[in-house]
Amino acid sequence: MADRRQELLDAAVRVFARKGFCAARVGDIAEEAGVAHGLLYHYFRSKDEVLETIFRDTWRLLVAETERIGASGVPLAEQLRRFARIYLGSWLLTPDLIGVLVREIARSPHVGDTVDEIGGLFRALARMIEAARVRGEVRADCDATLAAWAVYGALEEILTGWVLGQLPCEDEDVERAIATVVAVASAGLAA
Repeated sequence: MADRRQELLDAAVRVFARKGFCAARVGDIAEEAGVAHGLLYHYFRSKDEVLETIFRDTWRLLVAETERIGASGVPLAEQLRRFARIYLGSWLLTPDLIGVLVREIARSPHVGDTVDEIGGLFRALARMIEAARVRGEVRADCDATLAAWAVYGALEEILTGWVLGQLPCEDEDVERAIATVVAVASAGLAA
C-alpha cells in the first residue's frame, strides 16, 4: 500500500512539473501512475492534499537530515557545507521535485500554513548555530534564529534562480554555490 501511495506521489510530481499544479487534474496523475482515476482518492482527499503531502514528506526528510548534521559535532562551517550540499544538491538529483516545490509552494501559501515541519528546519539550523556560538566558533552577539533564516534564505534564492533558469546550474555551479554560501556565512558569523 505504501508503494502505491509513493507511486502516486511520484506521478504527481511529474505531472505538476510538466503541466503546473493549477492545470493538472487528478485524472492526469492517475493516468501517469497507470491506475484508475478513483484510486487516488483512496489515498488523498484532493489534488491540494497531494501537493501538501509532497511538500510535507520532502520537508520532513530535510529536517531529519539537518538535525543529524547538527548532532555530528563537526565545526559549524562543515555543518553548513553538509546542509548546503543536501539542499542545493537536490536540484541535480530530483529537478522535477525541486521545481514543483519552488514553483507551486510559492503559489500555494495555504500549504505552508498547514505544515508544521517548516519551523522545524529553522529551529534545527538555529540550534546548529547556537551550539557553535556556545563552542566559541560564532560571535557572542549572534542571533542564531536570524542567522538561520539568513543562511536558509541565501540557499533558497540560489535554488530558485536555478529553477527559474536565472542562474547556470551544473555540478561545478552547485559546488561553487555551496562554497560561496558557506564562506560568506562563516565569515559573517566568525567569533
